[in-house]
Amino acid sequence: MTFIERVRNGSHVPEVEHVARTEGVSLEVVADSVLAGTLVIPANPLHRNLVPAGVGKGLRTKVNANLGTSSDLSAVEMELRKMAAAIECGADAVMDLSTGGDITAIRRHLIADCSVIFGTVPIYQAGILAIDRRGSIVDMTPDDMFAAVESHALDGVDFMTIHCGVTQSTIERLRKQGRLTNIVSRGGAFLTGWMLHNERENPFYEQFDRLLELAQQYDFALSLGDGLRPGSIADASDRAQFQELIILGELVQRAREADVQVFIEGPGHVPMDQIVANVQLEKTLCQGAPFYVLGPLVTDIGAGYDHITGAIGGAIAAAAGADFLCYVTPSEHLSLPDENDVREGVIASRIAAHAADIAKGIPGALEWDRKMSAARKALDWSAQAELSLVPEFARKGHQKTPTQEEACSMCGKYCAMAVVEQYLGTNRSARCG
Repeated sequence: MTFIERVRNGSHVPEVEHVARTEGVSLEVVADSVLAGTLVIPANPLHRNLVPAGVGKGLRTKVNANLGTSSDLSAVEMELRKMAAAIECGADAVMDLSTGGDITAIRRHLIADCSVIFGTVPIYQAGILAIDRRGSIVDMTPDDMFAAVESHALDGVDFMTIHCGVTQSTIERLRKQGRLTNIVSRGGAFLTGWMLHNERENPFYEQFDRLLELAQQYDFALSLGDGLRPGSIADASDRAQFQELIILGELVQRAREADVQVFIEGPGHVPMDQIVANVQLEKTLCQGAPFYVLGPLVTDIGAGYDHITGAIGGAIAAAAGADFLCYVTPSEHLSLPDENDVREGVIASRIAAHAADIAKGIPGALEWDRKMSAARKALDWSAQAELSLVPEFARKGHQKTPTQEEACSMCGKYCAMAVVEQYLGTNRSARCG
């Protein structure tokens, strides 16, 4: 039985029980949401050391960290360190987007050490193998594409991004739109080039049932990718983007009918005033399917600081109902990220996710902040560090400038809370006496 079939049959489902326990919601809520398609728990049975997590309505907003080699730089040891840093900083998922070196070996090494949800984009490997074997990406065959999906499933990948909505009709709208940046999705670009060169429809769309059969067989989740996502805020919310989303909404229904878990990838560059509408439109067209946004970046000029532009957009999107934030690192648009970039990206996205969880009323979110405020009032530096998103960083921050006072070196003996508490306490005693 597939995961959804097990849930429907009411049998003992450890993944559901774990998610309910860690999220502080009932088993019934988790099970009902899985069956409704508003919550996914990506968990390939072949991913042996996975600690399951849920993504969707009513749960804590999750954060993904992208890893992976490039054609210029590939070392599995580096990717393992980056993955360890991402998980240590609280990432709920990682994706291997490798395009350099021994891609299969890198993926297997990462999965073997990965305790969180693991995702990939199989079209990358299909395209690169086509170059190695036949000389060009456009020489891929549909069988190459589906073989890549199956090989990733056999390695234990929990979810795969498949760009099923890049079709001849969406490409035609792209032509007429006159975009500034055209296509920035690597998977979308691979498929677009293949389709235009071969004058054929997207095999992942044309043979969607074949994809569903693989997802049923290996029990991985589908992340329906946004191959025509905007690559600049000038291109946000255009006809090509929304035509693809309409198609993905239709495919969501087909996936649910096949008992395949499915969620939707969202845009990457969106001005602040359009983010809420983008989320609402996805939730409407895709019947409440979990929404995974790539940032979104709210301005294009933040090179070197795009973890901040992405966190701003991510907070707005998640507060509006997005369920899953793909981090953006300071190296976005500039270079392959290193370990420090990964840490910065995860932390920025986690702050955005938590801020949105407070707005959404997610259980425990506001209480965490109340505990921190109480610790600050008490000048309890140990508790403040423990309640911080990154405790060690908070400790070092407090200790870097010594002070003789209980307060930090910003205010010293003029700490506002200490001064006011002294006199409020005195006044309170006088009134009570």
